[in-house]
Amino acid sequence: MPVDTSGVTPRARALAAAIRSVRERSGISGRELSKRLGLSHGTVSHWETGRRVPTPEDVASLLTAAGITGKEKQRLVELARHASEPNWLTVGMPGIPHQLAGAVECERSASSIVEWAPAVIPGLLQTPEYARAISTAGELPAHEIESRVMLRIARREVVSGKNPVHFFALIGEDALRDGIGTPETMCEQLKYLLELNARDNVMIQVVPPRIGWHPGLVGPFVLYDFPDSPPVVHFEHYSSGAFVPDADDVQAYRHAIDSIVKVSLDVEASSKLIAKIIDGMEHTL
Repeated sequence: MPVDTSGVTPRARALAAAIRSVRERSGISGRELSKRLGLSHGTVSHWETGRRVPTPEDVASLLTAAGITGKEKQRLVELARHASEPNWLTVGMPGIPHQLAGAVECERSASSIVEWAPAVIPGLLQTPEYARAISTAGELPAHEIESRVMLRIARREVVSGKNPVHFFALIGEDALRDGIGTPETMCEQLKYLLELNARDNVMIQVVPPRIGWHPGLVGPFVLYDFPDSPPVVHFEHYSSGAFVPDADDVQAYRHAIDSIVKVSLDVEASSKLIAKIIDGMEHTL
């Protein structure tokens, strides 16, 4: 039987998302799947929301009932085996889907998100064309590019939809000036940032370059706070990443955020700078 978790880990969130996806793809209702497994509907529902973590045996039975076999089954059973472990390091391209699932579930469940993005516009604030330009530059297959863009659009609902999360973005000025895609793509992206910075739930502050050392120079990160579980820091790299919920590490990154804020422009000055950069770009079109 599943066991209650004292705090929902990123692995558990990823597992919950995977179980929900498998059940939806199979076309089986939650009640029907529960019946096939001989469990209450509430149990499977809790697995899909991450409120409870199923055992590897439970996951294996669920996947069999849903018709999932082979490598996908092995992968999800292995994820279940380590779902309650707090720290999560994923290495290599095969780990990216689970890491992405963990990030998406963190975004959906968070009460607030703080992101430091020194070189690229944060994912939750990206326009479709900007996201497409990044994926195209990465030489991904066309079908994968479009699937990633669609996912990016869906993820933006966390910030711009109903009951949006509070999102605080610290963005390096170089990310605003870099030529991702065409000049038109960058102008559209920067105009979208201005729209978002006028929202009550979004704060965007720009960090100027060449201002001396500050903690943000070490690299990008995201801090998620949740209403029902401990906070988590997420690091994403080119082909690997990590979720770290250790309390001391989280506190260290809160201090890092405070330090980065001290060297950043305030919200009003940031919007003025973004508007100035847009004006300069439009004069070159």
